[in-house]
Amino acid sequence: MRRRDFIKVIAVSAAAGPLAAHAQKSSGARHVSVLMSTAPDDSLGQAYSAAFAQGLQQLGWEIGSNIRIDYRWGSGDTERFRKYAAELVGLSPDVILGTAASIVRALQGASRTIPIVFVTTIDPVGSGLVASLSHPGGNATGFIAFEFSLSAKLLELLKEIAPSVNRVAVLRDPTVPAGSGGFAAIQTAAPSFGVELTAIDVPSADAIERGITEFARAPNGGLLVVGPTSSMTQQRALVVTLAAKYRLPAVYHSFAFAGALLAYGANSIDQYRRAAGYVDRILKGEKPANLPVQAPTKYELIINLKTAKALGLTVPQSLLARADEVIE
Repeated sequence: MRRRDFIKVIAVSAAAGPLAAHAQKSSGARHVSVLMSTAPDDSLGQAYSAAFAQGLQQLGWEIGSNIRIDYRWGSGDTERFRKYAAELVGLSPDVILGTAASIVRALQGASRTIPIVFVTTIDPVGSGLVASLSHPGGNATGFIAFEFSLSAKLLELLKEIAPSVNRVAVLRDPTVPAGSGGFAAIQTAAPSFGVELTAIDVPSADAIERGITEFARAPNGGLLVVGPTSSMTQQRALVVTLAAKYRLPAVYHSFAFAGALLAYGANSIDQYRRAAGYVDRILKGEKPANLPVQAPTKYELIINLKTAKALGLTVPQSLLARADEVIE
């Protein structure tokens, strides 16, 4: 099954499973809390939570029987992250799954003893979440979704699919490592591709719309979306709509941006399944301090030919040959 179809299917199953899991409890059940960065009705967040629940079930955990799961949904709001982090820590779970660096910081601010498994997190060492990737050393470990060098690869792919682009707007959240570090990597690579960069910060939907609208007034522009951050995930539909409106070739870190021209990044749904494995190991007695932080095992390239046609682009055969998925 193609990943975009799987997201739809797994999101449907999530509505009947993980969301209701907190209401089920049996004596002796282990307790896992989950703090999601998305809104509760976000299809991507539903797909992630369902993948995590399915991963646990494949390891022998029966939700509502020998394990219960409490979910909270942060909706990309750092104030909610802190509020729900304190709330979940107050429930004294055996393990907490945190779905962004800002969430993990909030959780560690509330507890340095409850084990935390993180996913879709950037630069956990630089962020102070762990001491090192091989020996985390504290109460958190998990899975990296993105490496700064990947940002330069996004620029390379943009020039390959749209060679006439000589102006590139970089959407980033400068308050998180993925935004600042990713932009720095693109700055280093930009001279070799002959492009002029413009940074568009993403504190709000209005800021994104103003920034892209202003940038699109001049010709030969392209767009890069850097890092799987909470702020960008919340605004993904707006970004894709604006890119189409202004006919901007755009490259994204994730095909969560439905309708994207091209996406290159780690399979984030797979990270949630893998996170279930770490939660399982911790529930069986292992310590997060001794579980190494893991990088993505594979990056996927997905190309949307329908979007390319709408932009008047001809996708090179060499690029199509490298794609993991081509959407007709």
